[in-house]
Amino acid sequence: MVTYSEAGVDISLEEQTVSALTGELSETLNYRNIIKNKGHFAALVDFGEKAIAMSTDGVGSKILISKLMEKYDTVGIDCIAMVVNDILCVGAEPIAMVDYLAVEKPEPEVAVEIAKGLKEGCKQAKIAMIGGETASLPKIIKDFDLAGTGIGEVAKEDIITGSEIKDGDVIIGIASSGVHSNGLTLARKALLDISGFDVNDKLPADPSITVGEALLEPTIIYVDPIMELLNSDVEVHGLGHITGGGFSNLKRLNKGMTYIIDDLPEILPVFKQIQEAGIEDKEMYHVFNMGIGFAVILDEKYAQQAVDILSKYHDASIIGRIKEDEDNRVLITTHDNKQIEL
Repeated sequence: MVTYSEAGVDISLEEQTVSALTGELSETLNYRNIIKNKGHFAALVDFGEKAIAMSTDGVGSKILISKLMEKYDTVGIDCIAMVVNDILCVGAEPIAMVDYLAVEKPEPEVAVEIAKGLKEGCKQAKIAMIGGETASLPKIIKDFDLAGTGIGEVAKEDIITGSEIKDGDVIIGIASSGVHSNGLTLARKALLDISGFDVNDKLPADPSITVGEALLEPTIIYVDPIMELLNSDVEVHGLGHITGGGFSNLKRLNKGMTYIIDDLPEILPVFKQIQEAGIEDKEMYHVFNMGIGFAVILDEKYAQQAVDILSKYHDASIIGRIKEDEDNRVLITTHDNKQIEL
């Protein structure tokens, strides 16, 4: 069986690395008025009646697919999405970003295509790209790398941390467009190396698209549906961006709960194709979003109203529920009734 670690990414080692960094830097939180919410999707700075939310992220190895496809006008959307979707998770409205483009050597033609994606992402997220940095790093960077940092704002009384999540709450899942911008190292290993596909080959699980098109499909930006939900009278207890680490991301919201996911929609063709290369169920759900890109947790009495709002933009449905449990687990029932614990 193929694992993410064997493909080149060790999630456990990444978590240890993050802990090492944050452990050393934790005392800096005392230098300014920071609202502490360790391990959440976005950080919060106290600005009186409001808080500024901040997040930073990059496109990752999806860039390698864009290189193979010689198509660079969508990765900018991924860069915006990975940042603004995290900012949403604390109940904040994204406002602006700065980007960081590191290149092996300057290529204006490629830069224009990257900028097209950034522009489209900003349009979808309704944010401004207010600056950034471009660096030529020939001995450090191969081809290019793209990342960004964003800010948002939220009234302090409207901050959502997950602390209000309670036993009996329901989990609503919002559909993803595919792999998004996480797990591409394992996806490439499965489809290109093991299965032997070329990026221009038709995807057997969905012959309407090529393998490259399936992997390069841009990450959904969830600003419109989530902001409409937050501006309604629905009381939201938790918001989760399903990125690297798959459904285990939900555990970041409230460590005193278990997240039971037992009613997932049909698995997208790209994930079926990836798994056929020999990846176990648990590894799939621990690496990929499996068709759910964002999760909303709230009291069951608001469930239908929330689904109605979210479904205006993307497929959305109740996928599970919350159980109070200090073990802090994610329990998943697959379509063939296998039980997975993350």
